Amino acid sequence: MDLEPGKCWDNSKKDSWKTILLLAYQSLGVVYGDLGISPLYVYTSTFAEDIEHSETNEEIFGALSFVFWTLTLIPLFKYVFVVLRADDNGEGGTFALYSLICRHAKVSLLPNRQHADEALSTYKMEEPPEKNNSRVKMLLEKYKALHTALLVVVLLGTCMVIGDGLLTPAISVFSAVSGLEVNMSKKHHQYAVIPITCFILVCLFALQHYGTHRVGFLFAPVVLTWLLCISTLGLYNIFKWNPHVYKALSPYYMFKFLKKTRISGWMSLGGILLCITGSEAMFADLGHFSYMAIQIAFTFLVYPALILAYMGQAAYLSQHHDSDLRISFYVSVPASVRWPVLILAILASVVGSQAIISGTFSIINQSQSLGCFPRVKVVHTSDKIHGQVYIPEINWILMILCIAVTIGFRDTKHMGNAAGLAVMTVMLVTTCLTSLVIILCWHKPPIVALCFLLFFGSVELLYFSASLTKFCEGAWFPILLALFLMIIMFLWHYATIKKYEYDLHNKVSLDWLLALGPSLGVARVPGIGLVFTDLTTGIPANFSRFVTNLPAYHRILVFVCVKSVPVPHVTAAERYLVGRVGPAGHRSYRCIVRYGYRDVHQDIDSFESELVQMLADFIQYDWYRTRRNSMSIDDDASHSNESSSHRLTVIGTTGFSSQQGYDTDQSVQPASVSIGFPTVQSVTDVIEMAPMDVTERRVRFAIDDEPESDTRSEIGVQMQEELEDLHAAQEAGIAFILGHSHVRAKQGSSLLKKLALNYGYNFLRRNCRGPDVALKVPPVSLLEVGMVYIV
Repeated sequence: MDLEPGKCWDNSKKDSWKTILLLAYQSLGVVYGDLGISPLYVYTSTFAEDIEHSETNEEIFGALSFVFWTLTLIPLFKYVFVVLRADDNGEGGTFALYSLICRHAKVSLLPNRQHADEALSTYKMEEPPEKNNSRVKMLLEKYKALHTALLVVVLLGTCMVIGDGLLTPAISVFSAVSGLEVNMSKKHHQYAVIPITCFILVCLFALQHYGTHRVGFLFAPVVLTWLLCISTLGLYNIFKWNPHVYKALSPYYMFKFLKKTRISGWMSLGGILLCITGSEAMFADLGHFSYMAIQIAFTFLVYPALILAYMGQAAYLSQHHDSDLRISFYVSVPASVRWPVLILAILASVVGSQAIISGTFSIINQSQSLGCFPRVKVVHTSDKIHGQVYIPEINWILMILCIAVTIGFRDTKHMGNAAGLAVMTVMLVTTCLTSLVIILCWHKPPIVALCFLLFFGSVELLYFSASLTKFCEGAWFPILLALFLMIIMFLWHYATIKKYEYDLHNKVSLDWLLALGPSLGVARVPGIGLVFTDLTTGIPANFSRFVTNLPAYHRILVFVCVKSVPVPHVTAAERYLVGRVGPAGHRSYRCIVRYGYRDVHQDIDSFESELVQMLADFIQYDWYRTRRNSMSIDDDASHSNESSSHRLTVIGTTGFSSQQGYDTDQSVQPASVSIGFPTVQSVTDVIEMAPMDVTERRVRFAIDDEPESDTRSEIGVQMQEELEDLHAAQEAGIAFILGHSHVRAKQGSSLLKKLALNYGYNFLRRNCRGPDVALKVPPVSLLEVGMVYIV
C-alpha cells in the first residue's frame, strides 16, 4: 500500500468515498493493531491481584463500565474528535504538537533558525502571529525556563513512547501465546509460553531490516479478521450467557464497583487503562492516512468490535465463578475454535507489535533530526512508503530489552503495570500540548483549553495515580527507562546547543577568507570542497583551523549547513538555500540544506549531483540578476555583486513554465523575489531571501531572446566561465570537510557540568555514529578537522 504523504491528506474534501474507505481499511493494519489486541490482557491484568471476581458480579460489571467509558472518553472523544485535528500539515504525534507550538510562539530551542524558514510552504500559519497576543503566549515567550520545561515535557513523552515500543511487543505476544495454558496443564505450559514468546520476538526483530512493505498488505486483513472474530465471539457470549450485560454500561456500576472495592478497586484501574493502549497511534500515524479515514475506521468498526469483545467476556464471567477459574480471554472462547483463535491472536499481536516498533524507529529519527538524540544509522526501507525507517542499533537494543522484560516479569500483571504507566504518561503529555495548541494555534479562549485540560487530564491522572501505586510491581521499569533516556537526550541536546554557541562566537570574518591567497602561501587546488557546519552565516572555525594546518583549499568552496526546521516535510523545491560568500571571482558559496523532522536524508550520490545542479542554477540566476540591474537606471550599490554575498536564494525545480515575464504582488513572508527561467532540462524556481524590512514582493519572469548588448555579452561570458569552473571542479572530485569535535567544560564550571560534558557527552560521542556516517560520506572523500570545544 502506498502511504506517501500528501496523497492522503492533501485535500480530504476532494477525496472520494471510495478513497476514504480504502484508507480506512488500510489504517486497520497500521494504526489499530495494538489497540485491537488489548482484550487479550485487560481483564487478566485487572483481576490479577487487587480484586476478586465474586458471586455478586459487581466487580466484573464495574470493570466493564470503566472499560466502556474509558474507551468512549479517551480514544473516541479526545483523540477522534479533538486531538486528530491538531495536525501539523497532516502529520501527528508529540513532535507535531511541539512543532506547531514553536511556529506560533518563540519557544523553540533549535539552533540556526532563520527568517527564511518562515517562507516555507509547510510553515504557513492559519492566522498571522501578530493577531495572537494572548497572555499565555507572552508568558511562554518571556521566560527561557518555560522553553526548557516545554522541551522536557516533549522529551518525556518521547521516552515513554520508546518504552511503549519495548513493552507492547512483550505483553502482546506473551498474552497471545498464553492461550496455550487453557489446553495444557500448568506444569507444562509454564515451560512453553516463555520460550515460544521469546522465539516469536526474536523473529520479529530479526526481520525488521527487510521493512514491512513486502508483507504490509497482509496487516489490514489480519487485523480486520481479528476484529470480526472478537466481535463475533462477544455476540455469541452475550446471547448465550447473559443478554442483559448491556446494563453494566451504566456509570452507576462504576460507583458500585468503587464503593465495594475501595482502594483495591482504585489500584485495579492500572489494569483497566490497558484497554486504551495504542490510542496514541491514531494520532502518531495520522500522516499516512486522512483524518476522515481514521475517524471512520475507529467509530464504525474498531470501537464497536472492542465494546462487544469486552461485553462478551463480562457476560461469560458473570455466569462462571469457579474458584479455580483463571480469568483470561481464552476461557470465554468455545473449545471448538480455540486453536484457530489462538493462531489468529498471535498473528494480530505480531502486527500490533510491528506497528509500535516502526513508530519507535520513526520517533527516534525525529528526535535525532531535532538534535535531541545521539546520531544513529537510519535506513529507509521503502521507496513507496514514506517515513518507513529502520535503525539497526535501536532494533537490537529493543530486542534484548524486550526479551529481558519477558523473562524477568514472566506474567501479564507486571508487564501490564509497566505498559500502563508508559501509555498514560504519553497521553498526559499529549493532553498538555494539545491545550497549548488550542490557545496558540486555534486561537480559542484560555477557558476552552482549561476545560479540555481539566476534563481529560483528571481522567488520565486518575489512571496515572493508580499506575504509580504499582511501582514495585513493574511500574518502576518505564520510569527507570525514561530517566535513563531523558538524561541521554537532554545531555546530547545541551552539548549540541553549547557547540553551536561556541561556533557562533568563534567564527571568522569574510575579510579573513578573502585575504587568503598566494601572497600568504595559500594555494587553490582543483575540485569542490564541501565544508560542513551548523552555522548559517560567517566562516566556521574548523575551516580556519584546516587552512592553518594545510595551507590549501579547493577551487570551488561551498559552506554546507544541513539543518532541521520545525515542519514535518520540506519540499524538494524549497530545500536548497544558496548564496555567495564574497565576490563572484572567489568562487565561494554557501548552501543551506533544510529538512523537516520526518524527512529522510538523501544518499550522498544524489546529494552531490543535486548540489552541483543547484549551484549551476544559482550562478545563472545571479548573473542574470546582475545583467538586469546593470540595465536599470535606478541601479545602486545595493545591487552590486558584493552585496550578493549577503543574500540567500531558494533554488528548486517546479512545474511552472512561462514564456513571458509577469509581476504579481503577493503577501509572502519574508519578502521575496521569485524568478523562473526555462532551461534545457527543467524550469527552476528561485526565491531570493531579502532583508525583512524590504517591501514584500514576489516576481516571476522568463529570459527573453532580445539582442545582446556589450554589457550583457560580457556578463554572459563571465557566467559561462563560472559554470565551466564549476563543472571542471566537479570532474576533479568532491571532498567533504567535517569537524571531529571533542567537548570540554571550561575552567570554573560546576562539577555537574564537567561530568556531563567531559565524560557523559564525550562517551556518547565516541560510541555513536559519526557525522560522516549520518551524512553517508564515502571514506575516500572525507577530510576530518579536529576541534576542541571549550564551553
